[in-house]
Amino acid sequence: MKAPENYQYTSKHMWVQLLADGNWLAGITDYAQDLLGDIVFIEPPALGSKLTTGESCGIVESVKTGADLFAPLNGEVVAINSELINSPEQIQEAPYASWIFKIKTFETVNLEHLLDASAYKALVKD
Repeated sequence: MKAPENYQYTSKHMWVQLLADGNWLAGITDYAQDLLGDIVFIEPPALGSKLTTGESCGIVESVKTGADLFAPLNGEVVAINSELINSPEQIQEAPYASWIFKIKTFETVNLEHLLDASAYKALVKD
């Protein structure tokens, strides 16, 4: 299972990456895509929607099952990866390059719930 060191993770198997402009990319982890199997559909949060950490904000469906996406941070969705929506199988090929949505966080963002790569690996190992 891959978990790059330059990403942060949630206990709900989402990853986030801080961009130079202060926004965050979000996607599902390698562990999550492996559990789901062949991904056939992604319903991201709506562009402009306000997210609250931990709340359901979208869906990923595979040939096996459907799984909720849970907001990794408080903020507003400022971009959706339309290429990924049209070709969701890209998540299997490169889960950490396949961001689902971009978040602009509010002025004060709480990052205490995020895990580093070591903590995330320990979480999924148990």
